[in-house]
Amino acid sequence: MTFQEIINQDKPVLVDFFATWCSPCKMLSPILEDVKNRVGENAYIIKIDVDKNPQAASAYQVRGVPTLILFKNGKPLWRQSGIVPATELENLINTNR
Repeated sequence: MTFQEIINQDKPVLVDFFATWCSPCKMLSPILEDVKNRVGENAYIIKIDVDKNPQAASAYQVRGVPTLILFKNGKPLWRQSGIVPATELENLINTNR
């Protein structure tokens, strides 16, 4: 499944634009794992390595990592850079189901 196919679904899709060399990105990983366990099948959470997928990062003007973008039906509904608490992400996903 391509990136476009994934974000065009009618479930919320939280995309983590990250880089392997980024310390805050590493800190965000367990938070996203926690959110994934909390929301289960109600949403997708995917990670996009900006160094391996520069076209995706460029398409959404990702200038810094980590940047989180929540998509639904292909439209970005929310975005934020940096670390976001699991409860905030869970609420965001549940609000946009």
